[in-house]
Amino acid sequence: MMTAWSEGGAGQEALPYPYYIDIVTKRYFDGVDNKDMQKVLDCFTEDAVLTEVTSNTVHTGRDVGIKAMFAKLFADFSSIWHGNFVHTADPQSNAVCSQFTVLITPNGGDELRYENCNRFYLKGDKFHRVYVYMSGDNLLKEGDA
Repeated sequence: MMTAWSEGGAGQEALPYPYYIDIVTKRYFDGVDNKDMQKVLDCFTEDAVLTEVTSNTVHTGRDVGIKAMFAKLFADFSSIWHGNFVHTADPQSNAVCSQFTVLITPNGGDELRYENCNRFYLKGDKFHRVYVYMSGDNLLKEGDA
């Protein structure tokens, strides 16, 4: 009997540890920092949900809510950088937690520094649920879908 998917729940297929670090840094955050929408979206399942937890802002669907959120982020900020990563991957639950620094510059403004933490739950080999914890004001506002 197939059980329904749940975050870190039963029925997860463990991926090799380096896979988790690769999808987070070399694909997802590299795509964000270079404003490469397709590279970013390729990391998500079609029905993924991204939640900015500190403001309880929920973005539903890779091609609707998540895409619109990134379109707004890319348009509103001239420079984005993620680094100083500390990862804890748990292949048995098909999840990875990443702590990192964000240096981000609003158009015409001064650079902001955040210390954030994301929890990524994968379904297969893509992000299905992502929880973002920000150290400052929510930068992941709803976009126009």
